[in-house]
Amino acid sequence: MLKSESIAALAKAIALSQLHVENALKSSTNPHFKSKYADLAEILNTVRPVFSANGIAIVQTPTFESGVASVETMLCHESGEFISSVCSSPVSKQDAQGIGSAITYLRRYSLAAMCGVAQEDDDGNGASDKDKPKQPSNKPQPQTKPAPEVKKLSNDEREMGVKDMKAAPDEAALKEALLGWHKAAKDVGDKDSIAFFNDCYHQCAAAFKEPFLHDDNDYVNDGSGRAR
Repeated sequence: MLKSESIAALAKAIALSQLHVENALKSSTNPHFKSKYADLAEILNTVRPVFSANGIAIVQTPTFESGVASVETMLCHESGEFISSVCSSPVSKQDAQGIGSAITYLRRYSLAAMCGVAQEDDDGNGASDKDKPKQPSNKPQPQTKPAPEVKKLSNDEREMGVKDMKAAPDEAALKEALLGWHKAAKDVGDKDSIAFFNDCYHQCAAAFKEPFLHDDNDYVNDGSGRAR
């Protein structure tokens, strides 16, 4: 803090001012913390008339350099005595809006502190919350289950099934070949191959005029050549 060689008259005027100044009304709302606070205009409207009546002028000078915003707040008495204090803060969002917001906060904070006006520290809450290191979570992380492996008969195996059914000399042999390849496809859960063999069967069975009957309730031919 800087001050004049003597601040006797200034100190007396500040004391008189603080007898009459009231705490600033908390007319603004911080949407993040759902709290009320006194903005800069409210604090100025609260302290300026009282301090001015006691011969005290309020002067605030903002600066910005190397990513740091600063505000010097000076209380000047009509006698020539003064006190001043500088409040600074780094600015993370270094555009016009970010710098302006930081300077407004510093003006409000330093003015309220020097004039003895109580207020809700909304921006301070935000800064402390932002700078607080995040605690590691102790919750167990959900385990991702690997997708079940889908097995299918190879093209060569399908071709072998087609050859077996085409080579069947009669309907009984055709059924036997079909059921054998049905079982092979069912064992690996390959429903596509079961439908494929059904289609092949109906083509081969046309010569025998024999409807397909399956011995397994899991896969039933509905007459369309597709398993369901």
